[in-house]
Amino acid sequence: GPDDVDEIVLGHFNAGFSAQDFTAALVLQADDRLRFKPATRVENACATGSGAIHQGLKSIAAKEARFVLVVGVEQMTTTPGPQIGENLLRASYLPEDGDIPAGFAGVFGKIAQLYFQRHGDQSDALAQIAAKNHRNGVSNPYAQMRKDLGYAFCRTESEKNPFVAGPLKRTDCSLVSDGAAAVVLTDLETALGRPKAVAVRATSHVQDFLPMSKRDVVRFEGCGEAWRRALAKAALSLDDLSFVETHDCFTIAELIEYEAMGLTGEGEGARAVLEGWTERDGRLPVNVSGGLKAKGHPIGATGVSMHAISAMQLAGEAGDMQLDGPELAGIFNMGGAAVANYVSILQALR
Repeated sequence: GPDDVDEIVLGHFNAGFSAQDFTAALVLQADDRLRFKPATRVENACATGSGAIHQGLKSIAAKEARFVLVVGVEQMTTTPGPQIGENLLRASYLPEDGDIPAGFAGVFGKIAQLYFQRHGDQSDALAQIAAKNHRNGVSNPYAQMRKDLGYAFCRTESEKNPFVAGPLKRTDCSLVSDGAAAVVLTDLETALGRPKAVAVRATSHVQDFLPMSKRDVVRFEGCGEAWRRALAKAALSLDDLSFVETHDCFTIAELIEYEAMGLTGEGEGARAVLEGWTERDGRLPVNVSGGLKAKGHPIGATGVSMHAISAMQLAGEAGDMQLDGPELAGIFNMGGAAVANYVSILQALR
């Protein structure tokens, strides 16, 4: 209960979405027994939630806390549309991208255009990613959009699915969302005393250059490095994982992440989705939750929700989303255009 909590870590991006800043102390209002508990806010763009999770894990590893309450939150829908784009664009390098059309979607529209120039038109694959994730989202009671849009709708430009930026249509973009998620972290010995336990087997955090001009933005090198480090720490390969929850803020991001995590070679990410590898019954199910595309992307909550839903899967408590006996989960949460890169490997203990 609240009396057992030793520390609170809040993931909250804000960047103009809320007039109220200094929000870590607001968690105490959930229960008066949280008064006087140390509370800190963490921010790392769209990877804010995973940043909060990793910070809580460090407190436990340092034996500064036995129980850490990690909360992720964002309220976005009360902000006018143009301001939403401006707020999100703050997760890019403003001297280079501040005037890009379509805001943050324009950043990923540019990445998609560059990818298409290098590897050919991948519109079929992007539509398949969108259709897969919306189909999966139907089974997620926590998803913002529980509707199977179908491949044809996602593939076709229409009044309801217009182009937003470059080759990206509305169905290629994650939702503007309000949401929150929370998890309780503890040490391994304490967890083993519980009826069900999920362990964090390995974590990795890699920060890359913010300006896109200083790196090859089509390769997501920070994402790849984070995956390599986490898998090495866990003494695992990608093939050992039961499923992956990955950061599909835009469908082009999920496509490139297939390549960065090592599921396919460079320029071959389309194979993974078009050949069914990433379906819930495929070689490596990806975003069985529906991903950011269906469950929404409340910035500070996203990374926390990815960990919460993955833990539910491993504990056999994912309801209609449940896979058959998963043992190992991989999570990739990124901030900006593969600038802040967090990977967690979770393992079912019982």
